[in-house]
Amino acid sequence: MPVAASAIYFLNLRGDVLINRLYRDDVGGNMVDAFRMHIMQTKELGTCPVRQIGGCSFFYMRISNVYIVIVVSSNANVACAFKFVVEAVALFKSYFGGAFDEDAIRNNFVLIYELLDEIMDFGYPQNLSPEILKLYITQEGVRSPFSSKPSDKPVPNATLQVTGAVGWRREGLVYKKNEVFLDIVESVNLLMSSKGSVLRCDVTGKILMKCFLSGMPDLKLGLNDKIGLEKESQLKSRPAKSGKTIELDDVTFHQCVNLTRFNSEKTVSFVPPDGEFELMKYRITEGVNLPFRVLPTIKELGRTRMEVNVKVKSVFGAKMFALGVVIKIPVPKQTAKTSFQVTSGRAKYNAAIDCLVWKIRKFPGQTEPTLSAEVELISTMTEKKSWTRPPIQMEFQVPMFTASGLRVRFLKVWEKSGYNTVEWVRYITKAGSYEIRC
Repeated sequence: MPVAASAIYFLNLRGDVLINRLYRDDVGGNMVDAFRMHIMQTKELGTCPVRQIGGCSFFYMRISNVYIVIVVSSNANVACAFKFVVEAVALFKSYFGGAFDEDAIRNNFVLIYELLDEIMDFGYPQNLSPEILKLYITQEGVRSPFSSKPSDKPVPNATLQVTGAVGWRREGLVYKKNEVFLDIVESVNLLMSSKGSVLRCDVTGKILMKCFLSGMPDLKLGLNDKIGLEKESQLKSRPAKSGKTIELDDVTFHQCVNLTRFNSEKTVSFVPPDGEFELMKYRITEGVNLPFRVLPTIKELGRTRMEVNVKVKSVFGAKMFALGVVIKIPVPKQTAKTSFQVTSGRAKYNAAIDCLVWKIRKFPGQTEPTLSAEVELISTMTEKKSWTRPPIQMEFQVPMFTASGLRVRFLKVWEKSGYNTVEWVRYITKAGSYEIRC
């Protein structure tokens, strides 16, 4: 059972009902009074967004100066309820010119009631896509005077778009040059001990696409993931090609992906939306290729001096380079003076964050720049606690490199007119939480 909401309320910060919609008769009309008395007046709004009062569950979320409350009388899916709220707010913003607050609700009572009747039926969520709803609910909302977002014009063939299998793409698109841009963007999360052993390491990635294709194309994407290559070798009755295979974890797809074909053939097949969208997200926990190795040495010479030596080695290929590399090396708060020697980039002491900040604008592969610093400390009699060394933090971006080793093997575009397509593929790896204990 998805949500089965009995009622939905829109309240202001005082608890006054701005607008509400009852979908079932299994709750009383005094539910909003119970929410106001037991949650709002007890100052427990920030503790937990889910509360049970008198046999009913309240799911609530604050957006701007409005509380959206969903009341259910059965065991419902909380994640689905909050997903519905987020999508509904995005829908309202698209009608109101990007604004969603108390004034926007008061100025658009009729439109909101009409939308609430369409996006939820007997307590079950329905279609919340602004592109589709605007095809047949063409009433324009009262826009905020501060909104600069232009209003979206409805497109024809509303019935086909709403009832068809491809609701995320409209027909009749024509481009002079048919292009597909694909970006694999990965974030590396690392925690390394002072002895160089990896305590935690994983990669979170996403595949972003930007499609400018005519007609209704069918795309097929092949990756060097383990499951896909094994399935392909079974279909071709021959061993898989040599090379690294990647085992993807926690994969989530855009709604355009044909999951039936993915389960049977293990290939990502889809009819893409027009423009930019996120095709899939994934996570890698094994076989991560770290782009950098950091070797720190920090010596405390008495109570007033420290020596800091940091070597950073780039592990990726010599023909590649990293951009915007920033290494933040923590120092004690009582730091008075610093002096540096770096073989690449520039370094300075930032007193606001108590760190030595080493910046390298362009970091070539297979190089080992070093930083040597002398830190003078202020000797204080009141400071008796020993300095707990925070980890070294690192920021970077490495084009055409993936820490997971994920690669695009093929990207095929088929369309009945048979036009030629230009495909562009790019890889980017950046730092998520890249920390080294020292």
